[in-house]
This record gives sequence, C-alpha cells and structure tokens, in this order.
Amino acid sequence: QVQLVESGGGVVHAGGSLRLSCADSGHTSGIYAMGWLRQAPGKEREFVAAISCSGASTYYTDSVKGRFAISRDNAKNTVYLQMNSLKPEDTAVYYCAGGMIVVTTFLPNYWGQGTQVTVSS
Repeated sequence: QVQLVESGGGVVHAGGSLRLSCADSGHTSGIYAMGWLRQAPGKEREFVAAISCSGASTYYTDSVKGRFAISRDNAKNTVYLQMNSLKPEDTAVYYCAGGMIVVTTFLPNYWGQGTQVTVSS
C-alpha cells in the first residue's frame, strides 16, 4: 500500500531555495512513477514534475524547467523536489503522488497530504 508523506515546505524569499521530500512508508518505491503537483489558492491543481520508476526519465511543466529538479532514491523510498530561484507565483500546496507515466503524461493514483510552500516577494 502506498502511503506518501511530504515534508520540507515553508516560507522563503523570492530567489531562494527549498527541497521537498516525499517518503513512501508503504515501501513501494520503484514500483510507481512519482510526481509533484501543486495547487495555489483559487486555482486548479497542476502538474509540476514527474520521474519514472527507475529515475532515468524526468518531466517538467514549462514554468519550472531549469529551476526545479525531481529525483528519487528507491533505496530510501523517497522522492525529492529541489526548487531553486523560487518566485512568488510558485506559492502553493505541493502534493506528492504515485502513479504512472503514459508517453509524457503523469497520471497520479496515490496522494500525500500536501505541504505548503510560500514565496514572499
């Protein structure tokens, strides 16, 4: 059973960095593709990044390319999202998800509870 717990959110000034972590306490790491999605106040949840089961392939939404990096450590059942050069528009609740990648589309099936990221200007 997939049980995802995010951590690492917080408040940071624009231009700063944060690293989010997502621990899979169900020890299913490596079975699922993993991804990060976010939801800003008043907006729909949107895709941010995804990584294949092996970690060999990564995918990003255009607005974070070159600033964010997704990685995974299957031995630790953990997925990371390194966020650099943060902007106020990155402010959102960030959700970790487990699922599958079809061609280049991440389809989430399992969700964490979310962690708040706030970027002040």
